Amino acid sequence: MANQLPPDLQAGDRVLVSACVLGEATRYDGDSNPMPALIQALQEAGIECISVCPEVLGGLSTPRPPAQMEWGTGEEVWQGRSQVKTAQGEMVTSQFLAGAEKTLALAKAYGARHAFLKERSPSCGRFHTHSGGQLVAGPGVTTAALIEAGLQVHAADAWVV
Repeated sequence: MANQLPPDLQAGDRVLVSACVLGEATRYDGDSNPMPALIQALQEAGIECISVCPEVLGGLSTPRPPAQMEWGTGEEVWQGRSQVKTAQGEMVTSQFLAGAEKTLALAKAYGARHAFLKERSPSCGRFHTHSGGQLVAGPGVTTAALIEAGLQVHAADAWVV
């Protein structure tokens, strides 16, 4: 439910949060996308936020050219059936996969069971992502990896008020 933390989260738990949502300038365009209502709710509940930007973790710079799946969603990329390329046509699949793997490793290292990630991102999108020149239903690459590993992934955008 929007604007309500999952009931199984308790004080002291750790969750992954998209770095741009925490106010870090990690978006592809060098900007951030802070979501203070979510940050405040997590802080008030005593939840520790672990900042992640899968694209930066995978070796991409900030700023960087926008990227999207050639077709399908992050599930297809994670399963090796599609690729990610920039608007200029450069293949960045390996960086997206590396970022997903490093994010998954952080989740395991910190014992995170939940992630609050930026919707519509080719890495972090929960319900929508960019593919084939349009916005499509489905997860980004990192979200697909986290869901496969059993994490509960939430769209941080549900907290915009």
